[in-house]
Amino acid sequence: MNSQRFLSFGLRFYVVIFFAYLFLPLIIMAAATFNDSRFPTVTPWDGTTLRWFGELAADRGMWQALGNSLIVATGVLVVAVPIGIATALFLNTVSSRAKPFLYALILSPLLTPGVIIGISTLIFWRQFGVSGGIFLTVLGQATFIAAYVMLMVTARLQRFDRTMERAALDLGASQWQMFRRILLPYLKPALYSAAVIAFLQSFENYNTTLFVVGYDTTLTVYIASKVRTGLTPAVNALGLILILVTVLFAVIYELKRRREAARIVKGG
Repeated sequence: MNSQRFLSFGLRFYVVIFFAYLFLPLIIMAAATFNDSRFPTVTPWDGTTLRWFGELAADRGMWQALGNSLIVATGVLVVAVPIGIATALFLNTVSSRAKPFLYALILSPLLTPGVIIGISTLIFWRQFGVSGGIFLTVLGQATFIAAYVMLMVTARLQRFDRTMERAALDLGASQWQMFRRILLPYLKPALYSAAVIAFLQSFENYNTTLFVVGYDTTLTVYIASKVRTGLTPAVNALGLILILVTVLFAVIYELKRRREAARIVKGG
């Protein structure tokens, strides 16, 4: 076996191991949904059943926690996305030596442990009479999720042709018209991606949420509490539903993207 074939074999083996590492836990989790065992496991297999979907439907606490997670994630989108866009636009206009310092300062929440962010958020807002809850959870999560949005928008802005901006202003457009008709359409792909990442980061967050959620419960906090009190495969059923919904949205997006690409080719 020559070096080229060995390299090709090693690359294929790595790809197989990589995807197995990613998807094998999901496959096992999905399989455990149909196991009649009262514990979320595939061994031993006690029989095939669908009763855990019924248990999931009857678990009001889990559905309430899921609703709270969706509310928090939506609130984080409303807060973090505008802040991330504004921050990226601001950094794009700064050309002084202070730019690296400002960039590092804005990214610092990403390097701060979520526990510290949660505790500091709770202590700070308690001084103004704001106790833990959904509102404080949105604020706590947005402090670091906005940095993700800023990074994605900044990456897109680095490829923006600034001459288009200057040309629009020279032709009489206002700053708002230039932003709405030129810059915003250019940023749309990054904004969609940033919104999806912000939503998912909020939905799965646990460390920060645990300290600021108060008497409310999000899905991650609820599942963590169930781990201590007794976890059932109903959680696996919820995970399987979320996976199927995610795959469905991905397929719809890909079909839409291919349809638009084919339309552009025909139009060209």
